Amino acid sequence: MAITKSEAAKLSNDMLQRGVIETVVKESAVLNYLPFLQVTGTSVTYNREATMAAANFYIPGDTWTEGTPTFTQATTQLTILGGDADVDNFLQATYADANDIEAEVIGNRAKSIAHGFSDSFFNGDIGVNAKSFDGLHKLVPVGQTLLAGANGAALTLAMMDELIDKVKPGKPEALFMSKRTRRKLKDLRRSSGTVLESGINQFGQQVEFYDGIPIVIDDFISDARTLGSGSGLSTIYAVKFGQGSGVMGLEHNGITVERVGELETKDATRTRLKWYCGLALFNTLGAAKLEGITA
Repeated sequence: MAITKSEAAKLSNDMLQRGVIETVVKESAVLNYLPFLQVTGTSVTYNREATMAAANFYIPGDTWTEGTPTFTQATTQLTILGGDADVDNFLQATYADANDIEAEVIGNRAKSIAHGFSDSFFNGDIGVNAKSFDGLHKLVPVGQTLLAGANGAALTLAMMDELIDKVKPGKPEALFMSKRTRRKLKDLRRSSGTVLESGINQFGQQVEFYDGIPIVIDDFISDARTLGSGSGLSTIYAVKFGQGSGVMGLEHNGITVERVGELETKDATRTRLKWYCGLALFNTLGAAKLEGITA
């Protein structure tokens, strides 16, 4: 069953765990949109459609021929994302409100988990860090990748439209980009005599739209990538979500909060936050990227 992290927070009866999930979602724009598939085991194996069986025209009395689609199999491993939050016992005992110091320490650790997931969502590469998971920059195949130029080039509205058309069927559900790229996109729209639409998304947040698609800003989308001899380049990702449509998060039992207890080597109490998680691209046509965008 697919569920977003904000929905998962509503189902939690543990106030501390709910607070952690809400903090993680607040700190990660990605998690407002990304649904998660509950995985039993350490990995998930799935089939991607490679070729479609052809349909033919027939007349009465014809011999019908079988058409069989072909598939490619992919496997994604779960990894462990987390950290320990240590609360000093002296501060806990002497602080005006003991709950405040604990909430601050655990909230800080939850924020780092959100940042770690967002970073890997875009930039993860198990060839660089085998303990992480592959992110969009690596998962999107060559056939779904557009280049602004061999060494990078300025963004144009025609590039935006071509990127959107790469995602099938229908439109992407989100356009992820950096703040620098959004500024350029807004400038292009103003120069053409229009502006980016704005409105309320499904989460009640005020956002901007391009061609009816929400623009999602994430600081983990780098403006410092290289392409050919070009540098200082950025990327836009167009994404659909869901098991049959495109990108989906993977997890086992969600984000958990464990009381480890008193530490032996220092006067502190430890709480452990951990998340068995991963990322899968179920449909290669459900995501596309535009690389090489200059400032």
